[in-house]
Amino acid sequence: MSDAQDDQRGRVAIVTGAGFGIGRAEALRLASDGAAVVVNDFDPARAEETVAIITGRGGRALVSTGDVSDVAVAAASVERALAEFGRLDVLVNNAGNSRPHFITNMSDEDWDLVIGVHLRGTFAFTRAAAIHWKAEAARSGPVGAAVVNTTSVNGLHGVPGYASYVAAKGGIASLTGMLARELAVFGVRVNAIAPLAFSGMTEPIWGSEVFHDDRRDELSPDNVAVVTGWLASPRSAPVTGEIVNFSGSRLNTVVEWPEKGSATAPGAVWDYGRLDAARADLFGA
Repeated sequence: MSDAQDDQRGRVAIVTGAGFGIGRAEALRLASDGAAVVVNDFDPARAEETVAIITGRGGRALVSTGDVSDVAVAAASVERALAEFGRLDVLVNNAGNSRPHFITNMSDEDWDLVIGVHLRGTFAFTRAAAIHWKAEAARSGPVGAAVVNTTSVNGLHGVPGYASYVAAKGGIASLTGMLARELAVFGVRVNAIAPLAFSGMTEPIWGSEVFHDDRRDELSPDNVAVVTGWLASPRSAPVTGEIVNFSGSRLNTVVEWPEKGSATAPGAVWDYGRLDAARADLFGA
């Protein structure tokens, strides 16, 4: 299939955290594919800049600013999409932040801010969109919509010092699979991308072995946005419930919580001795 850049023609998308970095690249990609885009960011100036780029290229876009963890902001963004553009087809939950601390030094505020933006934000916007899609499906059948969440390799595997980030991104990964099953009845596909890219969040480690300058094109937000655009497009149907790990030229998909080992209790009753005996079967040598 050709890259005709018309995959989203006549469709409408919301992208959170679209004021810069990966979110901006995703908004620009969806707009170039023909979508009208609602640009969410907590910084109005950055959101306006993204909208100006889209409209300057002949696209349609509007700003919906505010904290993604605020359910009123999520509801208002959906309402604006419907009021201004008449429909909603795509939701990209991209907004994120990071407050890295070891758990012994992590404040309540640090925890709440990260969980709020990543996990509550994904919940708030997806719920607001899903309420609309449920009503549309009841009126006219499956809606053919798509949600693309944003998780992280850190969330899937864990990195010391990032307890709040790991908890949030791991939660999003699990939520993606569950919502794919829950929203399928309305005709909504739900996938996630775990991107490794030159972005504001990775800036402190630019110049490292992973983020060496010769990988700037490979790990650019624009390259991430192509994968997001494909997942959001009808051309990727019926793919749903998948997590795509992006590390530049290489993509891989991951399975949520695969079985590692198994053991069976004789007589269906466990005791410490039987657990001792099952150690290798459960956990390996």
